[in-house]
Amino acid sequence: MFIGRNKELNALDKLYESEKFEFVVIYGRRRVGKTALINQFIGDKKSIYFMGVESNEKQNLENLSKSIIEFSSGIQAETSFASFQAALEYVFKLAENERIILTIDEYPYVARSSKSLASTLQLLIDKYKDTSKLMLILCGSSMSYMEDHVLAYKAPLYGRRTAQMKILPFDFEESCRYFNNLSDEDKALIYGIVGGTPQYLLQMSDKLSVEENIKNTYLNPMSFLYEEPLNLLKQEVREPAIYTAIITAIATGYSRMSEISTKVGEDTNVCSNYLKNLINLGIIQKETPYGEKASKKSIYSIEDNMFYFWYRFVLDNNSAIARGAADMVYKRIEPQLSNYMGRVFEEICMQYLWKQLLEGNAPIEFVSLGRWWGNDPIQKAQAEIDIMGERDSESALFAECKWRNEKVDLDILETLIGRSKLFRYTKVHYYLFSKSGFTKGCMEKAEEMGNVTLVSYADIIGAMRK
Repeated sequence: MFIGRNKELNALDKLYESEKFEFVVIYGRRRVGKTALINQFIGDKKSIYFMGVESNEKQNLENLSKSIIEFSSGIQAETSFASFQAALEYVFKLAENERIILTIDEYPYVARSSKSLASTLQLLIDKYKDTSKLMLILCGSSMSYMEDHVLAYKAPLYGRRTAQMKILPFDFEESCRYFNNLSDEDKALIYGIVGGTPQYLLQMSDKLSVEENIKNTYLNPMSFLYEEPLNLLKQEVREPAIYTAIITAIATGYSRMSEISTKVGEDTNVCSNYLKNLINLGIIQKETPYGEKASKKSIYSIEDNMFYFWYRFVLDNNSAIARGAADMVYKRIEPQLSNYMGRVFEEICMQYLWKQLLEGNAPIEFVSLGRWWGNDPIQKAQAEIDIMGERDSESALFAECKWRNEKVDLDILETLIGRSKLFRYTKVHYYLFSKSGFTKGCMEKAEEMGNVTLVSYADIIGAMRK
């Protein structure tokens, strides 16, 4: 089942139709759907597809040779080109007379096995770019390798690419397309549990309840998702144990650098390097209060929902899960799900606001969105604002998000108004987001003020269906 990626497919089609040499770099985290996108694109076109393996140069050259020979002759041959240069030059020449796509998937594996491969590609691109109709696609899951050795200024291939695509997980709206049979509330819960990574979404069934899905995946030792975060870390980093300790610390409420460092037992400089790698992998995000530059107030949170759920609920219960106690573990998880979903709902609300902006329906045309936290001198306490975004020094929006089984009352709006006065904007618009709707008092006040938008979760779902 292939869902979404229309923007990426349209961009690839446009490049294909140029009929001139094109060099596309596609990269993104594992399981995010890069190979599925490529297969969807090349399906009805003349193409050579080769996936690199974590082996030596000889093995990768043999596999590439087989792909090329099978394409050009239609037969499976055991012969091999003498070198990567000979193999690739043959393809460049083949493409002088017709449009051909050559995809090298998991390029980092091949490049690591053949140290001269990047320079060879550079040489051949420079030699044939004006005469060959080849569309070359290099794809990789190692984010750091693709950014440092393909896209970076000092990389041999720098300046040769004609396009690049960083493939990201789906947003909430796109993720919902996998689950036509789930209730609207369950769609949010599933998104909160696995995020928008296609391979994880495919592990969930819309014919089962959220409880059954959690038990079948995270709480099942034979499931793909049971050890997925650890397996991913082992593939991406050298010291997975330290990374696990850092993610665990963040998942359990240690959000500042000093707190994480103390919890893990490593120097802050050491932790800083590990955190940078986790940020590059899209697992962790660094946040500063909206509108402020990097400061001591910066905190770290888990960006990826699958990692967030796993480190919050699965790791500590591993022993019980291994012994088949799925029912008991789920009973531990269930009372915490509503609180867990608070942060996920904020993310869904942010996506809603961006959609409103792009569709021309935003009362404040903000340039960015984020969270804010800091000192409230009036109340003499720490204060938080779930979402805020400014257009300029005069105009801003403020939002509060509540994932609760009760209607949002007037006091929530009044608190948000009070906190907005910590800033000096002259034009302000307020948003209240609620899972369960709003009280009569809250709705009357919103109508009276005229600069308040009340958005229920049902409204968010309704906007997706338009």
